[in-house]
Amino acid sequence: MNGEARLLAPLVPSRGYFPDFLTPAEGLLGMDEALAALRETPAARLHAELARLAPVGRPLPAWIRAMADGETRSLGRLAGILQRYHDAAVAPYWHRVQSRIEADRAARGRALLDGGADRLLTSLPPMMRWRAPVLEAEYPVDRDLYLGGRGLLLLPSYFCRRTPVTFYDPDLTPVLVYPVEHPAPRLTPQVPAARSLGRLVGQTRSAILQGIGVGCTTSELARRVDVSLASASQHATVLRDAGLLSTLRQGNAVLHTLTPLGAALLRGGAQLDGTAAS
Repeated sequence: MNGEARLLAPLVPSRGYFPDFLTPAEGLLGMDEALAALRETPAARLHAELARLAPVGRPLPAWIRAMADGETRSLGRLAGILQRYHDAAVAPYWHRVQSRIEADRAARGRALLDGGADRLLTSLPPMMRWRAPVLEAEYPVDRDLYLGGRGLLLLPSYFCRRTPVTFYDPDLTPVLVYPVEHPAPRLTPQVPAARSLGRLVGQTRSAILQGIGVGCTTSELARRVDVSLASASQHATVLRDAGLLSTLRQGNAVLHTLTPLGAALLRGGAQLDGTAAS
């Protein structure tokens, strides 16, 4: 992975501009679709975006300069590097990434349903402030993004830190990528997964998992399962320690959502029930 990181460093510096073509819209569909779109990037766009990247006094590597000149082999090489980096640095942890993204999406969707666009925009992380009709954001540089009647695509990101980011090119679809909330460091040792899973027996915790649905607060969970608030909180803690649910704080409340592992466990249980019934 170190080799891939070294090759990608000139394209994705730790701070400042990086080319828009590296994050195609097709990425929403998956890694394969994103890489296919990247390979089809027009030569004129490659040249324009990579020209902005070249630092003064430090020329870009030869293979990146060749890509800027429209050489398809270099573009294919980039796609291969990105695939290998993803396989080594992202894929093994994707379940954790996905659980935080799904928790954030559930929180934003809930805000939209409860109070419309105003509530949604107000619910965004504190580095963004909704002061109608302007969404202000702490951003690395001073810039304005005018929608001009276009919608704004909000994308929660596990890897985006401190400030949101958007495309450099204002003519592209307006997108605002913002950081998801990361859990605070644990002050107590993590409960081993094997021990936590061993405690997942009985009807109550099974009902808790089923009751979470697409996301709910602890109070709502207690009502759905017909247990006390303290009991719902205790069971949710055990399930979270086992990696079966994720918790996102919203003001004075917390929102629980299933992780991919929790959803898979529920699906497996339903399949077993169906087999037993037949």
